[in-house]
Amino acid sequence: MRSEDPVASGAPLKRHRSADLEVLFGQCFWARWHTRLDGGGSEPQYLPDTANRLHRLIYREDFFASALHETAHWCIAGAQRRRQVDFGYWYLPDGRDAVAQRAFEAVEARPQALEWVFSVAAGVPFRPSADNLTGAGGDGAAFAQAVAGALHRYLENGLPPRAAL
Repeated sequence: MRSEDPVASGAPLKRHRSADLEVLFGQCFWARWHTRLDGGGSEPQYLPDTANRLHRLIYREDFFASALHETAHWCIAGAQRRRQVDFGYWYLPDGRDAVAQRAFEAVEARPQALEWVFSVAAGVPFRPSADNLTGAGGDGAAFAQAVAGALHRYLENGLPPRAAL
């Protein structure tokens, strides 16, 4: 499975609206999981329910790719992780050293592989993201290979249940 760049392929460009993805997310997941996908965040964040039984999955600004990526994290997270802010993961912002970057990449391969599946389904380009523009560079080729390996495991073994809806 590969994600083609519509500009390079000569395919007509489509306008992908994050608001449409929010509606689709709600149609698939609201009734059972009381989770809402919301844009406008300065940083992505998952906020578990409060007294009103509303979980919020916040993606960056109005970025369609960010919405797909955060949806991938949510689809992978088990019940225990969905009770924790940001699924209980640490996040260090851009500028990570090499050790922190390797740790980041170790937990990012699976969500990025699932984001790749979603990107192909939506007809948008996908590129693995090390998300560390000003920090120590990791091994970009090794990370891309890890994402591709995770993708192949999903294709062989099936998607996480929420991702398969």
